[in-house]
Amino acid sequence: MAKLLIVDDEEKIREVVKEYAEFDGYEVTEAGDGMEAISLCRLHNYDLIIMDIMMPKLDGFSACKEIRKASSIPIIMMSARGEEYDKLFGFELGIDDYVTKPFSPKELMARVNAVLSRSAPAEKRESTSVMTFGDLVIDILGRSVSVKGEKIELTPKEYDLLFYLVENRNIALSRDKLLRDVWGYDFFGDDRTIDTHIKNLRNNLGPYRDMIVTLRGVGYKFETEN
Repeated sequence: MAKLLIVDDEEKIREVVKEYAEFDGYEVTEAGDGMEAISLCRLHNYDLIIMDIMMPKLDGFSACKEIRKASSIPIIMMSARGEEYDKLFGFELGIDDYVTKPFSPKELMARVNAVLSRSAPAEKRESTSVMTFGDLVIDILGRSVSVKGEKIELTPKEYDLLFYLVENRNIALSRDKLLRDVWGYDFFGDDRTIDTHIKNLRNNLGPYRDMIVTLRGVGYKFETEN
């Protein structure tokens, strides 16, 4: 059972996150500020930290910086401020994801699952690299995709995009995030690049094309029932 540390000065937010996390099978510890979070991290080992930025005594950025001196534990930051500066500063400190308040608890848990999956030991990732959705089989490490036993030929970037969508399944992904994480910061294309690749992926997935859901005005997500 993975252990989560939830750090937020708002008790109601901690309660909501804790309820959803425990429902998903996680063991949860709470902290009300950055100082308490640092003290707990010195005494216990956690698998992931969910931490607010604006807190009394010690803010989330400062706490993250201190925790990073001794640990590479995955950290998801939460904040009511969605400015690009805050996000970039957080990623420079070594956080793994950033969630803007108000947030969907279900999406937060999906992000927790995705971060933990990416940070899992190599041998554990190998055992979960093959994902099956009915007759759709996606082998991330083997870079292969098949539908009803027939292998699908994709371009290298289509593989990258599909694997990224699947690894972050059930999470809403903006076009900007897809461009940044799949194509890289130095890519000079536009949103049409994403839309074209999504169209090609859907055509190749055939009966499973609808698993790639369009979120109007936002982007896309790979939607599953589990």
